[in-house]
Amino acid sequence: MAETHVLFVEDDDVIREATQLALERDGFVVTAMPDGLRGLEAFRANRPDIALLDVMVPGLDGVSLCRRIRDESTVPVIMLSARADSIDVVLGLEAGADDYVTKPFDGAVLVARIRAVLRRFGHAAGAAGGGAGSADQDPQGPLLAFGDLEIDTEGMEVRKGGAPVGLTPTEMRLLLEFSSTPGTVLSRDKLLERVWDYGWGGDTRVVDVHVQRLRTKIGQDRIETVRGFGYKLKA
Repeated sequence: MAETHVLFVEDDDVIREATQLALERDGFVVTAMPDGLRGLEAFRANRPDIALLDVMVPGLDGVSLCRRIRDESTVPVIMLSARADSIDVVLGLEAGADDYVTKPFDGAVLVARIRAVLRRFGHAAGAAGGGAGSADQDPQGPLLAFGDLEIDTEGMEVRKGGAPVGLTPTEMRLLLEFSSTPGTVLSRDKLLERVWDYGWGGDTRVVDVHVQRLRTKIGQDRIETVRGFGYKLKA
């Protein structure tokens, strides 16, 4: 099995070196950079499997770096933030990050989150049957239609009004979850469990921001908010 290549951008020398060693002990190949500009260069040169970006790094901050990466790739991105209640968390998610981890973090927790994201991406990039709510189990077959929205659950392609819609693997997993039970309200906790692979409580802001990002791509009125309960896909 090929080794997983991690790009890690962190300006604190102690955190960068300690985290790199911890990840390498778990079998990851790590390219560690102290600032965003060198991080972007390393991303373009090495094309890593996943990127860990600290929000507050010099040269090119983590949020801006995330945007630059997302312009070029759907590679998974995890943001690292020192403050759980910081607006930086939401800005990072809006920039295209798939998840975030609050510092200081336990090395085992970070590894678990990395592996969860990679599993999620493997499911979304491969056959639809890997997901908990995979739409290929639907008796309608692999092609689902909701108004002008078409979802090919085998080819992992989405079209709106006949035009292709570019989704990240996390957005695709979220859409597959909604489309497997259209009209059914899914709570934020349930989406965290099924899409983000969280076996523990998580921050529901991750769900809210991704739903909003998905809405901008497939139509603002396609996913309905059910106040106090969650979200549902309009059948």
